[in-house]
Amino acid sequence: MPGIDETRPFIPVNIAVLTVSDTRTLETDTSGATLADRIVKAGHKVAVRAIEKDDASLIEAHLRRWISDATIDAVITTGGTGITGRDVTPEAFDRVLEKRIEGFGELFRMLSYKKIGPSTMQSRAIGGVAGGTYLFALPGSPGAVKDGWDDILAHQLDNRSRPCNLVELMPRLQEHLAQASR
Repeated sequence: MPGIDETRPFIPVNIAVLTVSDTRTLETDTSGATLADRIVKAGHKVAVRAIEKDDASLIEAHLRRWISDATIDAVITTGGTGITGRDVTPEAFDRVLEKRIEGFGELFRMLSYKKIGPSTMQSRAIGGVAGGTYLFALPGSPGAVKDGWDDILAHQLDNRSRPCNLVELMPRLQEHLAQASR
């Protein structure tokens, strides 16, 4: 039965939060603040929080820095996932991802459809793995952040979530490197 197995110990995850915006500051970033608040309330740690402009190269550089930081287990971005000319977060993700988690974007849009209807087709929410780090891109509204965290990521980043979760896979995310060195 899906749910939380209270007999398993909780393992906190170190999560970096990146808001992608040309106009937000840490003081006006309601989506990033909403996400960071939910991460902490769930028992995880916000390892670092930053804002980056809507520029694929700058976003990519930020992602690569955090992927190479062994203290960061996951990166969640908010913003830049739409379809306008300035929305380039998925393109930056494409430059760094080793593996996509296709189900994340599909599930986000399915859940979002129930709340906002066909407008959800404009979302290019994406998830994947690079360098043993989970990466997830959410749209830039507080509502989308709540949906993505509350309905998907809070469960999958909780090692007590059954029947399976992303935390229990963390030790195996870089198995391909061990095999390649043999």
